[in-house]
Amino acid sequence: MHAGEPLFVRPVRTAAQAPRARNCERESFVYAIVRCGGRQEKAAVDDVLTVDTLAGEVGSSVTLPAVLVVDDGKVVTDPAELGKYQVTAEILGPIVGPKINIVHFRNKTGYRRRMGHRQRYTQVRITGIGAARKAAARKKG
Repeated sequence: MHAGEPLFVRPVRTAAQAPRARNCERESFVYAIVRCGGRQEKAAVDDVLTVDTLAGEVGSSVTLPAVLVVDDGKVVTDPAELGKYQVTAEILGPIVGPKINIVHFRNKTGYRRRMGHRQRYTQVRITGIGAARKAAARKKG
């Protein structure tokens, strides 16, 4: 290296080498905020969520109550309208959370206690977000 020489020279990109902007247009985008246990989770189709333990076998289907639904920019929060939507999920299996270490200590008494805990969870895959009544009407007719 010589004095006055730059340490790093960034190569010049031509128009062909420049990164292209992705086409961000989607045909349809639907997601829902669902209630699971004591929490609310954002769910879209094919998302895998970790929720509190659910009763059911691996591979079985469960229905999660929706709190809010966004359907192609249309936001639905009215309880009467939310009744038309159904969020279905498939149970993938039980998992355990991270280990939490608990230490109790009292000064000058010799009291020490160590405990550990791992919370049990269930993983689910969202299989569909759609209108429930339309599907039920098709089955009847």
